[in-house]
Amino acid sequence: MKKALIYSLFAATALLANSCKDVDYDWEQFKIAATPKVTINIEKSALPTYQTANVSFFNMADADYATTQEFEWTLDYYDAGGRVHAQSIDVYVSFNKRESSPPAYPITLSLAGVWPNIRQFPLPSTIRSSDMLYETVTEFPKTFNHTPAELAEIVGIDLDTVEPNDYFLFKFAITMTDGTRLVQFQDNACDESRGEPCDCRTGVRFKNL
Repeated sequence: MKKALIYSLFAATALLANSCKDVDYDWEQFKIAATPKVTINIEKSALPTYQTANVSFFNMADADYATTQEFEWTLDYYDAGGRVHAQSIDVYVSFNKRESSPPAYPITLSLAGVWPNIRQFPLPSTIRSSDMLYETVTEFPKTFNHTPAELAEIVGIDLDTVEPNDYFLFKFAITMTDGTRLVQFQDNACDESRGEPCDCRTGVRFKNL
């Protein structure tokens, strides 16, 4: 009898709570989203790097680096276990001068021994007016390969003006098959040191070592 009374009270409380609800919260309408996935060819990096860091390097110490070194990476997407799919990914590219405090090199891994201990590019990773739409990818995976000279030509800079820790950065906007377009990703998702399944950018830095 007591158990029946308790269950009745629970049911009445739940019914009352639902009947009194007059606010709809954004989080109640959440959707699972596809996110960009980047795989760097670390063997082609001019200096040692880690796959999880999403960064490659050009070494300016080599006299012919502009035409012999390559930044190669492959773009795909995380499909949340097959539950969502990308229709296309817009690829943006920009050239950027070094930050006031660039990440240290060599890259140090975290205690887990997998992820870099610090983000490799600035946050937030927002697509800005200085980011040029380079290509819209509709077939996955897609591999990109560029020398320093080719990237400089794409963005319209003179390699003679480049300094150590300047970098080329690729950012992504993803359109899912239901038409939803994602142009901004949460900072924690973009931070390379956190290991989230969202590679919202990748890039290549200049070094002189």
